[in-house]
Amino acid sequence: MKKSVSLFMVMVMVFMMPSLAFAQLSSGGLSSSLGGLLPLVFIFVFFYLFLMRPQQKKAKEHRNLLSSLKKDDRVITAGGVYATVSSVKGNIVEIKVSDNVCVKIAKQSISAVVTKKDEETLKMPEVVKK
Repeated sequence: MKKSVSLFMVMVMVFMMPSLAFAQLSSGGLSSSLGGLLPLVFIFVFFYLFLMRPQQKKAKEHRNLLSSLKKDDRVITAGGVYATVSSVKGNIVEIKVSDNVCVKIAKQSISAVVTKKDEETLKMPEVVKK
C-alpha cells in the first residue's frame, strides 16, 4: 500500500510541476505560451509526414490494386499462396490454386498481383505433379 501511495505522489508531482513552472512564468505573456505549443506542432507534423501519410498512400494503392482485379491475374494471398484469379464477385474472389482446386477468399486477403516480369525474376514455384 505504501508503494502505491508513493507512486501516486510521484505521478502527481510530475503532472503538477510543469503547470507550476508555467504559473511562475506569467510575465512572459503570449510569446511564452506559444513557445510551449511549438514542440507539439512539430511532433504532429513529423507524425503526419513520416507515419500517417505513407500509410495512407499504401492503403490507397492496395485499394486500387483490389479494384482492378480481373480474371486470369496471378496473385499472392496474405498467406503466401500463389494462385490465378478465376472470378471476382463483389468482395469475394475465386482463385485457382492448381488443377481442379478452386478456393473462394475475401478480396482483402490478396496482397499482390504478380506480373510477367515478376514471374521471371521470382521464379515462382510450379505445382508438383505426380
